Amino acid sequence: MIVLLDNGHGGLINGKYQTPGKRKDWGADGIIYEGEFNRAIVGGIIEELTKLKIPYINIAPEYRDVRLETRMIRANKYANSPCFYLSLHSNAGGGHGSEIFTSPGNTKSDKIATIFGQEFKKEFPNRRLRTDFSDGDLDKERRFYVLTRTKMPAILTESFFMDNKEEFKTLLNTREGRQRIVNYHVQAIVRTKKEIF
Repeated sequence: MIVLLDNGHGGLINGKYQTPGKRKDWGADGIIYEGEFNRAIVGGIIEELTKLKIPYINIAPEYRDVRLETRMIRANKYANSPCFYLSLHSNAGGGHGSEIFTSPGNTKSDKIATIFGQEFKKEFPNRRLRTDFSDGDLDKERRFYVLTRTKMPAILTESFFMDNKEEFKTLLNTREGRQRIVNYHVQAIVRTKKEIF
């Protein structure tokens, strides 16, 4: 199994953020750029997968904001191999907690999302997992580009809200919090390899 890792949005190049919006400035408490956060989490996952000898591909290693179409072209080259697509993000919009998205319908992606949800709850038992059980499983379903244009199972995780000050200060902007986010993703990948592939 190959994990296709997609850190959403652009990063920082010479101190300049590459994606309009997708940030929250908390003044004296700091600033979070979603693309930087996404790359930090993917970097941590890559470190752990390397130790575990689980193959991966970083779909967008550049710091510029790689177009979604380009990401799909890169990912779909692996469609004939056992693989799944994992797009990593942090949320915004005034809420709290984390979410896991798949495309509409009952697919292998739903089973993977369920594993990720279970591992999230193990790592964060006192944090909210924002779910939608209307179709019998915990994932939320949306027609996001990276979920509908991939030719393999695909999920998108939203790790907490960067515009929630408590989540920013205790999770998204701390080494310990980021490591715990990495940990739950890695444990879910290990289970996905064992149980799905």
